[in-house]
Amino acid sequence: MRLKNKVALVTGGGTGIGKAIALAFAREGAKVALTGRRMDKLGEVVKEIKKHGGEALAISADVSKIEDVDRTVTETVKKFKKLDILVNCAGVLFSADLAHHTEKLWDETIDINLKGSFLTTQRAVPEMLKQGKGKVIHIASIAGQIGFPNSVAYCASKGGIMGMTKAMAMELAPKKINVNCIAPGDVATPLNEHLLTKPKYLKSRVDNTPYGRVGQVQDIAPGAVYLASDESDFTNGITLTIDGGLIIQ
Repeated sequence: MRLKNKVALVTGGGTGIGKAIALAFAREGAKVALTGRRMDKLGEVVKEIKKHGGEALAISADVSKIEDVDRTVTETVKKFKKLDILVNCAGVLFSADLAHHTEKLWDETIDINLKGSFLTTQRAVPEMLKQGKGKVIHIASIAGQIGFPNSVAYCASKGGIMGMTKAMAMELAPKKINVNCIAPGDVATPLNEHLLTKPKYLKSRVDNTPYGRVGQVQDIAPGAVYLASDESDFTNGITLTIDGGLIIQ
């Protein structure tokens, strides 16, 4: 088991990519704390992990609120005695053209996608320093590498995550804390279900992906396991793009 005796905190762990990563971590031996705003979904993941002999904890939290973030880290360490791995996967996606992209949509997107990753990392790092080592994995998107119409706040938030990854990696590498980023391509999740259920849009995404299909959450989880494991000790500040070849065109 590649993550045996490790403790991981996964934000946005109740659905989609976060859920897939949490389950993969548990299969590799990690104890997993999950956060999100829907306890019903978090509870389902915890139940599945425990069914297979793993240990997990569900914490209701909004990563854009510092008091929730503080409580999340505190409850994780109280339950599992330490924190080795952080995955920042909580995110939102709103579609609106520039003229109708309200300040409220902008603020909510940046607060959850970007500020939430910053706050959670800031609060988790002191616990990693106690172990003398740690792994931080931000979940960005190819939307931070290429432009998408009607998604200005989302693209800005994901591009910001990539820049933040590099800055954090430079600062924390001497302390043996690795900070890396995963940029998924088009992956079928509840976040973009409203887009991928439109036949014309789905066909356009499949046609634009050299591999010939959209991704599944199970395509992303192995990359996160690698970045969370000791195998990635010399990997720092990268964006691991997992997109079926979409952005190479």
